[in-house]
Amino acid sequence: MRSWIKALAIGLALMGGAVAGPAAAEIVINVDQGATQPLPIAVPVFKGPAAAATQIQQVIAADLARSGLFRPLDQATFPAATLDVNAPPVFDSWKAISAQGLLTGQVTIDNDGHMRVDFRLWDVYAGDQLLGLQFSSNPDNWRRVAHKIADAVYEKLTGEQGYFDTKVVFAAESGTRGKMVRRLQVMDQDGANPVYLTDGSYQVFFPHFSGSTQEVTYMALRPTGSTVYLLNTATRRQEALGHFPGMVFAPRFSPDGGKVVFSAEKDGNTDVYVMNLASRQATRLTTDPGIDTSPGFSPDGAQIAFNSDRGGSPQVYVMNADGANVHRISFGSGRYTTPVWSPNGKWIAFTKQEGSEFHIGIMKPDGSGEKLLTTSYLDEGPTWAPNSRVLMFARDTGYGSHLWTVDISGRLLAPAAYNLGASDPSWSALLP
Repeated sequence: MRSWIKALAIGLALMGGAVAGPAAAEIVINVDQGATQPLPIAVPVFKGPAAAATQIQQVIAADLARSGLFRPLDQATFPAATLDVNAPPVFDSWKAISAQGLLTGQVTIDNDGHMRVDFRLWDVYAGDQLLGLQFSSNPDNWRRVAHKIADAVYEKLTGEQGYFDTKVVFAAESGTRGKMVRRLQVMDQDGANPVYLTDGSYQVFFPHFSGSTQEVTYMALRPTGSTVYLLNTATRRQEALGHFPGMVFAPRFSPDGGKVVFSAEKDGNTDVYVMNLASRQATRLTTDPGIDTSPGFSPDGAQIAFNSDRGGSPQVYVMNADGANVHRISFGSGRYTTPVWSPNGKWIAFTKQEGSEFHIGIMKPDGSGEKLLTTSYLDEGPTWAPNSRVLMFARDTGYGSHLWTVDISGRLLAPAAYNLGASDPSWSALLP
């Protein structure tokens, strides 16, 4: 489904008003610094229709705050004057409340019911405009417009791609441990608009977004066995990937969406297979007697990471996409599972069990630079935001599984916005 959101770069004037020309940003968040303090930023309610302007402001502020890199200031402290998006603000008024960044904007609904949102990002202490953009959309897409504005602010001030205009698919859990119901659900990354995609008549596991479309692949488990499905989250069209003897699980798309790699059990042995979705031809990639599972492609599609117990305990291995050159990359103590490559190719995230504790960690694709980001009773199943800066995973503290997020510094750890039972998250790419 097309979003009908259009972004236009603004030059020296916006809606006819003259402003200072863009200057190099003097406020920059160093995301690689170990103890970054959140940037104080003022996000006043935009001018325009009160309901739409307030809703958009709230989503922008919440996105920025949840990243851990920004501290939206209390609106009760803001100067009383109404901000005109066409003119520079009175910077001294914003310095007085210690705002370093300021976001001003206006929402306009034309006679045809079309919505336009104009905004500017200001460096308060330098007195410079850092960014000006305009988004045009159907009013029903106001949340996506807000996420796109937050993404633009995030990218301008951190130098990295934002991740707010995205979705997450996961297994929504309800019921008791003995009678657990796992339904496929998709939501906006901030927990809004949750929608069930399956009816609960069977259990779902291992959902995974395609990196190039809004398709999801997942495993359905019934008393008669398991089936891997492809499902379009927009049209709800669903089809089985194929029929295999034994269990089939842990499906993941190739970067171009043309293949799915998965594990299948046959004659008591579990190996990695890859299927071409056009021809529906499956090729077996591993033949070791050990259990080979949780495969996932590198961003360039040239390699596959997976975990195997062929060496005596579950460890992370990497091989070429055709199954050649299999080599182990995890050599720390403990058990390593669920490897997943970061979208930028620099890291492989994993679940690690050591004694009675579980961790979410990252390592470089050659196994060096291992870093544990979390420690808990049970943390598992990491998935990457499209900017390779933030991970989402499932945490169970003994009272059911819930979604959490952590950044690659390990410092910004927090519950995800969705607070109901959930596991097996998969983060989408930025929406088109």
